[in-house]
Amino acid sequence: MLTSRDRILTTHVGSLPRPADVTEIIFAAERGDPLPAGAEAVLSRAVADTVAAQRAAGIDIVSDGEMAKISYATYIKDRITGFDGDSRRDPPADLEAFPSFLARQAKGGGTPSYRRPKCVGAIAPKTLAPLDDDMRRFKAGLAAAPAPDAFMNAASPGVIALFQPNEFYATQDDYLEAMAEAMRPEYEAIVAAGFILQLDSPDLGLGRHMMFKRLPDDAYLAAIGRHVEVLNHALRNLPADRVRMHVCWGNYEGPHHCDVEMGVILPTLMQAKPQGLLFETSNPRHAHDHEHFADQRHLIPDDKVLIPGVIDSTTNFIEHPRVVANRIMTYANIFGRERVIAGTDCGFSTFAGFGVVDPEIVWAKLKTLAEGAAIASDRLWRAAA
Repeated sequence: MLTSRDRILTTHVGSLPRPADVTEIIFAAERGDPLPAGAEAVLSRAVADTVAAQRAAGIDIVSDGEMAKISYATYIKDRITGFDGDSRRDPPADLEAFPSFLARQAKGGGTPSYRRPKCVGAIAPKTLAPLDDDMRRFKAGLAAAPAPDAFMNAASPGVIALFQPNEFYATQDDYLEAMAEAMRPEYEAIVAAGFILQLDSPDLGLGRHMMFKRLPDDAYLAAIGRHVEVLNHALRNLPADRVRMHVCWGNYEGPHHCDVEMGVILPTLMQAKPQGLLFETSNPRHAHDHEHFADQRHLIPDDKVLIPGVIDSTTNFIEHPRVVANRIMTYANIFGRERVIAGTDCGFSTFAGFGVVDPEIVWAKLKTLAEGAAIASDRLWRAAA
């Protein structure tokens, strides 16, 4: 994993806006309809275009934008067995507290509505063919627009369990263990192909006011501790410096007053094997989280790479580059410049065809991310000269 040796590097969480023709293909596949003519060419072009656009915006560590995925978690139903049907929607606790806002979000299209299959059978690897296709397209895009480094997203066992509940296994532990073992081939294939593996793990934060919202704190911490244990077991054959993990509290505009404090979960996050940690800091509910990192600095391994989100993914405001630089500086001043990479709070299109930030503004926000990183780099390296 690259670190910011000469300047503050830039990256993002993964998903990027999909063109309309890509979304059409994804939903045709989701319905089981024949794919439109030229579907492969459309997907390949979209990946190449998004890699080139990231590089043009100044992003160093790029992704394929998750172009071919319906979402960052439910895509797994096409790659492992045991999933079918749909699951009941259970809104986050913060939205339940404000029913008029919840109703407005649903009526205004503020909540994506896709099939979320549940576990109704034995979990096992089914095929890596979709992953092979993703990696082939991504490598072609990188050949045309090289980048210093590249990552691919994969769902963690815990986030799969968050959105796709268990109706088959006798215990949740059995479900998580089966999930981890079924996802392990995908994790290992991504690293073997030369990419950084990013595990998307919002279950560790968002889970507090969703699947664990009725649990007392100690039971919740025990539950996410178990999520980390099974994730580490799934990563047992991989070096920590080829893996990073994203944690968030939900990529939606809302009250977020039920978000668990970073200080509560940070000790658990530090038990996870991935060297890199991506987390929110632009979300107004978490702009203070640097205080928790400073207070618990003794718990954070010296080789941990911190990737704070210095760009918000739920607003069409384009952050000023100096605001971005100040957010970067906050963490660099605590942990040192080499251990900090500038990122985003979350993905910009975590569900195909859905994103509150206008696609053109997404690219402007990524450009200002790079501009802010350049300002922070000038301050940090000039100050050290």
